[in-house]
Amino acid sequence: MNQTTAAPASIIRQVIVASSVGTMIEWYDFYIFGMLAKTISTQFFPEGNATAALLSTLAIFAAGFIVRPFGALVFGRLGDMIGRKYTFLLTLILMGGSTFLIGLVPNYKSIGMAAPLLVLALRLIQGLALGGEYGGAATYVAEYSPANKRGYYTSWIQTTATLGLFVALGVIMLVKLNMTDEQFNAPWGGWRYPFWVSIFLVIVSIYIRMKMEESPIFTKLKKEGKTSSNPLKESFRNKANFKMVLLALFGAVMGQGVIWYTGQFYAQSFLETKCGLEFEQSRTIMLWAIAFATPFFLFFGWLSDRIGRKWIMLTGMFLGVVLYYPIFSTFLKDTDSKEWYKTESKLIQEDRKITPIEGGSIFHRTAHFETPDGSKYTQVFTDTVLINNAGAPRRYFELSNPVLTNKKVNTTTYFKFTFLVWIMIVLVTMVYGPIAAFLVEMFPTKIRYTSMSLPYHIGNGVFGGLVPFIGLLLTTTFPQNPLVGLYYPIGIAALCFVIGSIYLSNKIDKDVTD
Repeated sequence: MNQTTAAPASIIRQVIVASSVGTMIEWYDFYIFGMLAKTISTQFFPEGNATAALLSTLAIFAAGFIVRPFGALVFGRLGDMIGRKYTFLLTLILMGGSTFLIGLVPNYKSIGMAAPLLVLALRLIQGLALGGEYGGAATYVAEYSPANKRGYYTSWIQTTATLGLFVALGVIMLVKLNMTDEQFNAPWGGWRYPFWVSIFLVIVSIYIRMKMEESPIFTKLKKEGKTSSNPLKESFRNKANFKMVLLALFGAVMGQGVIWYTGQFYAQSFLETKCGLEFEQSRTIMLWAIAFATPFFLFFGWLSDRIGRKWIMLTGMFLGVVLYYPIFSTFLKDTDSKEWYKTESKLIQEDRKITPIEGGSIFHRTAHFETPDGSKYTQVFTDTVLINNAGAPRRYFELSNPVLTNKKVNTTTYFKFTFLVWIMIVLVTMVYGPIAAFLVEMFPTKIRYTSMSLPYHIGNGVFGGLVPFIGLLLTTTFPQNPLVGLYYPIGIAALCFVIGSIYLSNKIDKDVTD
């Protein structure tokens, strides 16, 4: 079957806007949970073990990724049977509704274990919805696009995940800007606002999507009675097609997934938890890096229409394998506590607090320092003093090495970190920009939604989505090596590079109407 006549440019622009805005909102909904993981861990889990609570929160965050392949199967089947438009309209409604409801769940002190269980259930709905969204949006845009611009047009969809992260960071920072930490972290405080904002964004996107028509290629297939009656069976019981599903996963998408989450999610988590960088600096570093790197999604999508998709994606994976360790080592070196201690720091503020306990008191001293080069940091000292039977105080415990928190690097280091994060996000654009067109071209129209969605969401939802959780788990298990969390994404990206180099084709399929 020959490629159908391309739609007018004005129609294609409307299709791109409708698909991109909705998909961006779904990513926003999905990522605000991860952005607020530290605060959420204090709300929905019992007090006493902050690390365990954070790990539990990240496990719930990861659960949303793990169910994404199931969403791909459920909604991919619907999309191949009833159409692209209404299927990914349904996913948008499910995502927006579950996100809004997470913001309404009472905390652990109010309803006990029901709190984390409700959040888990809503997070699973989010994961299922996202599993159906991407394949629909990418297929929808690709089936409208002319063959010589398919990589470029679908790359607009690829910007949505990063833009969703950008918007999530921006909304959270705007909320925090007008609140104290106590107000933001209160049980019904500002941390809930980003979840509530979601409902307004979703309503706008639903309005835009309702005005769009179904994909012309799918409409033609449906009129001819050639749609699949069982997309799952045709996708996975057909040996040739199943082979392509496996090749897409292990030769492209699993590597793309770990590059995406390491360069954006794990980088931010590492700067805050392992380097001790203050919240505002770490988030603005991410915002600037994302803003300047995002146009490269479109560039590499455009480039893939001219030289092919394969080697652009594999080059991004290879550079990630080579560069991650030195980049993250630089983050550690430039925020090294031992080096900060050596400087002749100036005390600029000191706060003291006494907490009564049975048989004594806990003395807290928080000291804020500034180094000669303009960097800032906070030391937290804790003393526990007990009263013995004779009524005399005796020191029970003292931190010999006070905890350093809220590090604020100087301007030179700030721009250096921004540049390094920018490099990692450019690698993200290399592997992610061309991949929608690459996946669309691998599978026939009647089972395209199902066949491309499954490897995409296993690669991103499982291999990629687990990067923050596995990274924290490894660094907690092996605290003597703060870079041990990088072994997982580097290993996966290296394996994917080898498989892709050997087995992937660099040929661009001009005809996607079959």
